[in-house]
Amino acid sequence: MAKLPPLSLYIHIPWCVQKCPYCDFNSHALKGEVPHDDYVQHLLSDLERDIAFTQGREAGTIFIGGGTPSLLSGAAMQALLDGVRARLPLAQAAEITMEANPGAVEAGRFSEYQRAGVNRISIGVQSFSETKLKRLGRIHGPQEARRAARLAAGLGLRSFNLDLMHGLPDQTLDEALDDLRQAIALNAPHLSWYQLTIEPNTLFGSRPPALPDDDALWDIYECGHRLLTDAGYQQYETSAYAKPGYLCQHNLNYWRFGDYLGIGCGAHGKITFPDGRILRTAKTRHPRGYMQGNYLDRQHEVEADDKPFEFFMNRLRLLEAAPREEFTRYTGLDEAQVRPQLDKAIAQGYLTETPSHWQITGHGKLFLNSLLELFLAQ
Repeated sequence: MAKLPPLSLYIHIPWCVQKCPYCDFNSHALKGEVPHDDYVQHLLSDLERDIAFTQGREAGTIFIGGGTPSLLSGAAMQALLDGVRARLPLAQAAEITMEANPGAVEAGRFSEYQRAGVNRISIGVQSFSETKLKRLGRIHGPQEARRAARLAAGLGLRSFNLDLMHGLPDQTLDEALDDLRQAIALNAPHLSWYQLTIEPNTLFGSRPPALPDDDALWDIYECGHRLLTDAGYQQYETSAYAKPGYLCQHNLNYWRFGDYLGIGCGAHGKITFPDGRILRTAKTRHPRGYMQGNYLDRQHEVEADDKPFEFFMNRLRLLEAAPREEFTRYTGLDEAQVRPQLDKAIAQGYLTETPSHWQITGHGKLFLNSLLELFLAQ
């Protein structure tokens, strides 16, 4: 493999003030104080153990997710990012994103994060409806959400994102569109707009709320997509919309089948080697075990037969055309090995093909699971 994929770094902060009933992320309700300094030192030790995987590459992006990373003190964030910079070369214009909960942010704290190097903030708004926020178990209200967005806008960051959900319990079309209108009015350069799904091992999983039916969900999506497009947002991934020039570079690297180190509780990583091997890693999920120095939970090499599915599962979430040469460059496989599946996808109207690119069609977007099933190992 002549050229390795671009590299990113994901850092997981596992604590939340309380666990939301729909959340199946690796988050833990905070009991007592956040162990700021101890956890940062463990994160840096974890990074040191993985640093050989970088093979001399610099990281183009960092994403600090959770949990609620904005529970971390400004001083701890400074120590964390200083420690990362001392161990891992960063691109000069590296995008450094941090997730924040509107109910756990302050103006002074935001400024401290910015001084530490954070240049993009992703704010978990979810909805601007007081009723819906309470139903989702959120600790903030609409006013705090708007205030957090204005704080982010006033800092002069590279960008900021608002996370919104639709298909909420008993949500009407007007309510869903009102959330989008309020987000657009705040002039966020980037919007993530996810449909609520009921996941197992969550409170909603054991006691499912009444959600809009499929016809209502389709109306919400169609009208919301039109509203966002008319407001100047470009859909570039299944659930991501951005104004021109404000696409999330970290998430783009995921979907383009790039590499990433994952440090912190439950963090996942993907590393490619010059001989074409791809290693996936997963870190210890619970803070108790992780902070005893037991960082690595498991790792495995991706089987050659699974590489096509993994590549296309990521790449086809993006609406941009996919360069054909990246399949071989990022998987180490020859395109001839998936020619029958590609021909079938083209024949069924899921993909179009040029000498240089593959492009998912509108039909392919609607039947993405059927398209991806073509690439499953037999």
